[in-house]
Amino acid sequence: MAAPCQFGVEGLAAGELRRMGAENVAAENGRVLFEGDESMLVRANLGSRYSERICIVMGRFKATTFDELFEGTKALPWERWIGKADAFPVKGSCLNSRLHSVPDCQKIIKKAVVDRLSQKYSLGWFEETGALHRIHFLLMKDVALLMIDTSGASLHKRGYRRNGAAAPIRETLAAAMADVAFVRSHSHVIDPCCGSGTILIESALKALNVAPGLRRSFVSEEWNGIPAGVWQSERARARDLINRDAAFSACGYDVNPEVIELARENAYKAGMSKRITFEVRDIADFEPDGEKGVVVCNPPYGERLMDVESAQQIYRTMGSRFVRRDGWSYAVITPDEQFEQFFGRKCDKQRKLYNGTLQCRLYLYFK
Repeated sequence: MAAPCQFGVEGLAAGELRRMGAENVAAENGRVLFEGDESMLVRANLGSRYSERICIVMGRFKATTFDELFEGTKALPWERWIGKADAFPVKGSCLNSRLHSVPDCQKIIKKAVVDRLSQKYSLGWFEETGALHRIHFLLMKDVALLMIDTSGASLHKRGYRRNGAAAPIRETLAAAMADVAFVRSHSHVIDPCCGSGTILIESALKALNVAPGLRRSFVSEEWNGIPAGVWQSERARARDLINRDAAFSACGYDVNPEVIELARENAYKAGMSKRITFEVRDIADFEPDGEKGVVVCNPPYGERLMDVESAQQIYRTMGSRFVRRDGWSYAVITPDEQFEQFFGRKCDKQRKLYNGTLQCRLYLYFK
């Protein structure tokens, strides 16, 4: 199996899959490969915080010609998962390969799968009105990787965020930020520019060990190849693992009252409204109040919500308000390579992460 993910979080995704019980876990650029049975497939869909989807790896082979692509695809056991009536559209990409036309590769792969299934089912025509089995391919450096998507909607779509504030951060990235910032079951987390509340909600889900996929559905729930009992038992297992006694708490601030109301709605949908409070407050009024706190935030920046000069003024304000104090740490994500200059001091550690296609750095202050 494979778990495609954003660049920079492969290690986190590999670690969580090992903790779930996956075998032969191997992190690659942009994905993690692992092995397991149907229960592991379902568990990974329900529980992965950092992966974008979970796919069944059908095969990997060299393909420098369309004949090699066709024969390599046809040799794979597609009938193991795709039934007589199932839909199996094909999508993918080509990188640094002699076969570089995506539409042509789509047609060849589709024809090869049809030929294989026609022989296995003794059918000359497939209506494709049944369950969806989307085939993904990646041709990179003349090697074809063919997979079947088991997730459907990307795993960052947890189900709690029906609407977002302007330029919301992806849930998988927010979860990674919470992990790197050392959010734990006893943490008190603050986001002084919280927007729609994603970072706080993902922090709460992590702290309470709530599987992020518990409130959504998956395309492979409709498959005949995975018994319904597996989904039921894995959902029950995930609920049993929730740490309901965690001391975690969080609060979020934003200057926009409408955004704060949206954040409250999202936290309610995520089942975290009792753990997170929201207030209309300017970041200039922030103070590290209390014995301990973990500040994690995604401030507005030039490419996102405002001009670069205004964003850099916010960094100056943050530098004056995010003061050194025992028990307090700060994590700020931004693509601005001059962040430390405007913040006013060097970070203790930094981590390269991607917000979509935008390369960012998570700056950590904890000393």
